[in-house]
Amino acid sequence: MTSSVNSHATTAVGPFGPEPSGVPEGLPWIEDAADVAPGDARALSRVFLARLRTLEEGTGEYQYVRGTLIEMNLSLVGFAVRRFRDRGNGETEDITQVGTIGLIKAIDRFDLSREVEFTSFAIPCIVGEIKRFFRDATWAVHVPRHLQELRFTLARSREVLATALNRPPTVRELAAHLDMAEEKVVEGLVAANGHVAGSLDTRAGDDEAGDGGGPGYAETIGGPDPALELFEDLHALGPLLRRLDDRERAILEMRFGQEMTQADIGRHLGLSQMHVSRLLARTLDELRTGLLGQ
Repeated sequence: MTSSVNSHATTAVGPFGPEPSGVPEGLPWIEDAADVAPGDARALSRVFLARLRTLEEGTGEYQYVRGTLIEMNLSLVGFAVRRFRDRGNGETEDITQVGTIGLIKAIDRFDLSREVEFTSFAIPCIVGEIKRFFRDATWAVHVPRHLQELRFTLARSREVLATALNRPPTVRELAAHLDMAEEKVVEGLVAANGHVAGSLDTRAGDDEAGDGGGPGYAETIGGPDPALELFEDLHALGPLLRRLDDRERAILEMRFGQEMTQADIGRHLGLSQMHVSRLLARTLDELRTGLLGQ
């Protein structure tokens, strides 16, 4: 912004440097607004905010006043960003950009008639915008908003309790501190796992103290259990088996449970092997038809 304004500079000299023709009458030309001292920025901001409300949006004068207000108050963004330095995950530049958006919204919404300092109004706007960024844009998976907020509450409480106890707090201690059910605390802790996604190629021990020589996370992920299909089949067979008579169930038990031959079953029941074979075939056909028809 500064370079574009300077390109229209006239020979007149204002309190802060050469004054271009686009500066509203009565306002100083500030060549590098980011270098204005905080005390001067507070005083000038009130003057510039009052003039901003009188200018037509889209004009050169409006752009100059609004842009100068943004640059003069960027230190507020830096102050807010430092509060989140432990949660940045290497995204400080992104957080700063989000905080700047909050500053711009504060400038556009500020009401001089309320007679409050612009700083007191702007910082909550900036912090709120950054919190929304963490809540909505930085989660690796979708997590309900109340659980996202619970994660922040738990993080603060864990820090407080860890300092007081000189060790990480337990779930019970967190629940007591927050006057919350332990199940809710566990739900919040589990939801926190969705905040950052790790690579499946990460090796166990990949940290400052480990050598990263363990198996990769992808190698520890379970695959389909071949016994699961058998379990489902047996579960579905239950009602069908209960429909059989005692002799049919006994034949199935001896044939498949005790692995007896058809001849042995026949001798045990006083039947011929051929009769046992027909009974067994008929029973299996009924069970097969029942399973396929479900």
